Amino acid sequence: MIANIVQMTHLLLKNHLSPGSNVLDGTVGMGNDTEFLAQLVGKSGTIWGFDIQEEAIISTKHKLANFQGTLHLNQTSHANIDQFIPNMPCLDAAIFNLGYLPKGDKAIITTAQSTIPALEQTLIRLKVGGILLIAAYIGHEGGYEEYQAIKHFLATCPQKEYHIAETQHINQKHQPPRLFIIERRA
Repeated sequence: MIANIVQMTHLLLKNHLSPGSNVLDGTVGMGNDTEFLAQLVGKSGTIWGFDIQEEAIISTKHKLANFQGTLHLNQTSHANIDQFIPNMPCLDAAIFNLGYLPKGDKAIITTAQSTIPALEQTLIRLKVGGILLIAAYIGHEGGYEEYQAIKHFLATCPQKEYHIAETQHINQKHQPPRLFIIERRA
């Protein structure tokens, strides 16, 4: 049963990734998604992770202390993907869990100004068949605006190159998050 967006993203990733996969976590946060990715890609896999907050990078390094694969954690904006990941289709999957750091400063949030360039850079790095999952939280200040900008951006992506869907829990109160699911076709 799928109870929330995190479970849905994990199900999609689990069905898509295997040992040796190359993945991107565009917002490592406290490292929970990154840790899940590490379990899926194993010691022959590669993970690139980004977050602007030192606390997030430290937490993620701690959670992945025993990861035997290749790990590149970068304390910088996800808008700087170009500086760290080869400019070619190399990613089997990517995930962005937008908003603010859980239990962190709610004034430090992701914004469309950095997220849209990060998504542009990620899409060109997806392999054919690769997936990009974006969890957009709309209940905090600035969240709905970021969601709308992402939706507008994704609507302009070429249909011949990408399948793009959006899901949401329509019977939940308190502005539940939205999930964008993108698969590269060509």
